[in-house]
Amino acid sequence: MTEKMLCEIDSEGVATVTLNRPEIHNAFDDDLIRQLGETFDNLARSGGVRALILASNGKNFSAGADLNWMKRMADYSEEQNRQDAAALAAMLHKLDQFPAPTIARVQGAAFGGAVGLVSCCDIAVASERASFCLSEVKIGLLPATISPYVINAIGTRQARRYFVTAERFSAECAQQIGLVSEVVPEGELDLTVQKLVNSIVDNGPNAVTMAKQLAMSMSNRVINEELQGQTSALIAAVRVSPEGQEGLSAFLEKRAPSWMNTSED
Repeated sequence: MTEKMLCEIDSEGVATVTLNRPEIHNAFDDDLIRQLGETFDNLARSGGVRALILASNGKNFSAGADLNWMKRMADYSEEQNRQDAAALAAMLHKLDQFPAPTIARVQGAAFGGAVGLVSCCDIAVASERASFCLSEVKIGLLPATISPYVINAIGTRQARRYFVTAERFSAECAQQIGLVSEVVPEGELDLTVQKLVNSIVDNGPNAVTMAKQLAMSMSNRVINEELQGQTSALIAAVRVSPEGQEGLSAFLEKRAPSWMNTSED
């Protein structure tokens, strides 16, 4: 029986989590959602992950919900549906809050809940032939559990359009509205993702984790004396930390810092 999900970690601490159901366009069900949630938990706890790539095998990133899962949900009570949705919401939250930078590698179709997965990642790289659709209202449902992350990615104005039209939109459009960071020919997907990974792992590991937290915690904050005090205290603490001292010393001494891999391939 084929594994629904694969997980690998390379020597630099880069984890790749791959949806592995190409025969059904990487549609996900309750079992895959559980596996993804457990994997994100385990990787976050391991402490050695420098970056996480979310990818999939086959022609399409993900068609969203598995048809057989949807058939089961149709017979659930409201309380059973609440518990089922809560598991998806918890998995998305774990991806959104993952301590290391996350990169979605998107090829082909990303429909329904798959748009939520992309929205939870810090960076998304899509192939030119990728397409997206928030398709839930087509069958009388709502993109409810993914909505906070999608709105964070594309903004309320765009969500008010794509939530209600369920229209399919291109990778170029996805980039224009903020869902996707870069659009490249499909043959350049892996190279582009690798360049981003290289940029991340060349930086201070603790600084990268804290920088991600900083970007998330500063969103929509009022800039006042309290906030100025918090940010000043933060940079002061980082400057005197072992990693901050090593980084400053390396810069002043015109050498590579200790965390950078300077070996040639």
